[in-house]
Amino acid sequence: MGSFAKFRIAILECDTPLIDTREKYGGYGGVFEVLLKAGAKHIGFPEENLTLSKFDVVEKMEYPQLDDIDAILLTGSRHNSFDDDEWIKKLVAFTKKILDQDRIRIIGICFGHQIVGRALDVKVGRSNRGWEASVCEVDLTPKGKELFGKEKLAIHQMHKDIVFTYPASVEALGSSPRCDVQGMYTKKRLITVQGHPEFNDHIVRELLKTRHEQKIFDDATYQDAIDRVENSQDGVVIAGAFLKFLQET
Repeated sequence: MGSFAKFRIAILECDTPLIDTREKYGGYGGVFEVLLKAGAKHIGFPEENLTLSKFDVVEKMEYPQLDDIDAILLTGSRHNSFDDDEWIKKLVAFTKKILDQDRIRIIGICFGHQIVGRALDVKVGRSNRGWEASVCEVDLTPKGKELFGKEKLAIHQMHKDIVFTYPASVEALGSSPRCDVQGMYTKKRLITVQGHPEFNDHIVRELLKTRHEQKIFDDATYQDAIDRVENSQDGVVIAGAFLKFLQET
């Protein structure tokens, strides 16, 4: 298939997984490592051409040197993207720094998607439409259909916070009844999704069970989400699209 570029991706870990997920993957960096390798296999991209590094931006507030990376991936988080904790403000500032140059690219997931929205100066906050949880359907725009190669996406969700409007500089990728901004894209610059392509039914079951026990999810919300947790979903397809995005020239 010809030669492939090599990519150094810094995974900015914005949270720590729950116990079972942590024991299996080590952290969200480990979850994304599995996803990206699956995405590479899906599109025939050699996984040895991916160099993945992981940075704890919450407790250690550590970041990569820009000369050492080609892309950053901002993970999901239980934290609020609109809060002003010191680590969140530092993450927003770092994201703005990446947006202000034109070599390093950005991938944003859920909380990370919202941080990119905040760095682009649009409103992020709590939705009044309720939770999206477990496997949900996303309606794609023409650009979304082009990038993902599908008419619709099925993707795990776990959020009540949203990006309210699309920044003027991005192309819209999709929407759902409870979230108008499901993905953002700027060629050779950034791609984000509100959902969680890295999640599988085991990770989501643990999250649903924990949040139900914590009374974050009522019985009806929990049962509705559990009923969909094993539905087919397009995480690997989305990961493949991320890697194709990194190859854009």
